[in-house]
Amino acid sequence: MKDILYAPWRDDYVKQEKIEGCVFCHISSHKQDDEKLHVLYRDEYCFVVMNRYPYTPGHFMIIPHHHTDSLEDLDPQVWLHMSALAQKGVKLLKEGFGAHGVNLGMNLGDAGGAGIAQHIHLHLVPRWFGDTNFMTSVASTRVHSSDLEKIYKKIKELIPHYFQLQH
Repeated sequence: MKDILYAPWRDDYVKQEKIEGCVFCHISSHKQDDEKLHVLYRDEYCFVVMNRYPYTPGHFMIIPHHHTDSLEDLDPQVWLHMSALAQKGVKLLKEGFGAHGVNLGMNLGDAGGAGIAQHIHLHLVPRWFGDTNFMTSVASTRVHSSDLEKIYKKIKELIPHYFQLQH
C-alpha cells in the first residue's frame, strides 16, 4: 500500500482569484477584507499578516504600508516600528503559541530569495524542537499538522494581549 499525503486545504489557494499588482499593497489598501486576507494586526505604519504558504504553522509577516523594495530607503521610524512589532511577535509566538524558538528574516530582492521582491516584508517563523524534516528540501513540500484558518484564529485571539503599543 502506498502512503498518500493529503492536504485538501491547499485547494482553496490554487483556485482562489489572483491579485493584480503588488499583493501586499492590495492587503494594505483593503482593510475591510482583513479576515479574508488573514491580517492579524494593522496600524498607521505596518500590518501583520499570516503567510499564505508558511514554512511552519504560525508563520506570519510584518509589512510596511509603504511600497518599497529597498530596506535602505525605508523611513527609519517605520523600520524601528517594524522591529518593535517583531519583538512583540516573538513574544506572542513563544509565550502564546508555544514555539520553542523563532526565525526572523528578510529576503531582499530576487537574488536574495524574496518571493515577493517588490515590497519588503519581515518573516517571523515559529520553530519547535524536532520540527525539521526532509520534505521541504527533497520534494518542495511542507507538512503541517493544522490548517491556516485554525492557526489564524488562534494567533488573532492573542494579538490584543501582545500587540499593545506604547507611543
